[in-house]
Amino acid sequence: MPGHPVADFFTLSYEEFLQRAFHDPERFRVDPASLPEQAQKAMAANREALATYTGHQMSDPGLAEKLGTLEVPTLVLWGESDKVAEPDYGRAYAASIPMARFEILSGAGHLPQVEKSAETMAAIWDCADTDFKQRSK
Repeated sequence: MPGHPVADFFTLSYEEFLQRAFHDPERFRVDPASLPEQAQKAMAANREALATYTGHQMSDPGLAEKLGTLEVPTLVLWGESDKVAEPDYGRAYAASIPMARFEILSGAGHLPQVEKSAETMAAIWDCADTDFKQRSK
């Protein structure tokens, strides 16, 4: 979205990531060096996978066009406090998908599945239930 850059995960310090990714960063603050070696390796592997997947690019100018080809009901659930990719991105994604609905999840940032897991699952199940009922008519 012009004028709303996505935060570049690869240039953020750990502290900057926490502040941008979470509504309540203190709940998720941990010293990575204090984690067991296996957890540190998993974190490094996740970062490497993200770099491979994104090619170190945190946006895709052609994404809206690609999303427009989806033909399934879609829930775009976005954390209200997301400072990695602002909620306007979620609104734009939903507007690009023909059968999408957009919902804001309060008290969550970029990782609502981590920060508000129960609420995230409830929204997903509600969407799935609504879609099932509509298809059954």
